[in-house]
Amino acid sequence: MPDSKNQIKELEKKSKTIRRLIVEMLGKAGSGHPGGSLSATDLITVLYFLVMRHDPKNPDWPDRDRFHMSKGHCCPLWYAVLSEAGYFPQDKLWTLRKLGSILQGHPDRRTPGVDVASGSLGQGLSVAVGMSLAAKVDKKDYRVYVLLGDGEIQEGNIWEAAMSASHYKCDNLCAILDYNGFQIDGRTDVIMNLEPLIAKWQAFGWHAIEIDGHDMKQIISAYHRAQTVKGKPAIIIAHTIKGKGVSFMENVVDFHGRAPTKEETDKAIRELE
Repeated sequence: MPDSKNQIKELEKKSKTIRRLIVEMLGKAGSGHPGGSLSATDLITVLYFLVMRHDPKNPDWPDRDRFHMSKGHCCPLWYAVLSEAGYFPQDKLWTLRKLGSILQGHPDRRTPGVDVASGSLGQGLSVAVGMSLAAKVDKKDYRVYVLLGDGEIQEGNIWEAAMSASHYKCDNLCAILDYNGFQIDGRTDVIMNLEPLIAKWQAFGWHAIEIDGHDMKQIISAYHRAQTVKGKPAIIIAHTIKGKGVSFMENVVDFHGRAPTKEETDKAIRELE
């Protein structure tokens, strides 16, 4: 998987575009979750525009790689990426959270490119394990990726799924943890400390890769390493910044689930130009 300087610059440019779309979309909707959408942007940009095998013109292609957004409240990120990738026209983004829109406040299957609805936190890793096992049963070589939130992994269902994935040797499965340090009520280390996090995943039989979730070179390398792991699932533990890219949103818990005002939207877009 190449990581030339020009390629990295293009991915960084694409990430900035995605962040602008997220902010504008939420500003128009007047509700939604900017913080976690912005923190995971670089991770999902690289996934869709470099790593995953998929076809926007044929969303149900049987041999496509699968992606599931377990932390479904961050769907503005997913919608922006899907639009940029060509799954639907950009003007659909401005219908976010509107009655009858294909873009609801949490993902569902009316959106092209979405395989499974999500939003009930803690369930997404189980969904991904099911997809992984289906590939093995059907003797398909597609890979499965799932985005988890750090507050979300405090839930027991996650660890049941983690144990199952290891037991069944789901080496076609890669989890991506958006480790931004905040959940809706505050800092994760205060509410329910996750450390020692790498040791926990390793103890459950996973190959754990720790990176800076905003360093394109590290992100590319992590996905490449995950693809080479045999006999066990992989997790990329990505240290990120909540609200990344918008100065007044960064590490501000209020923006976990509050859309920017008109003035804040304009200011944020100027910062992302």
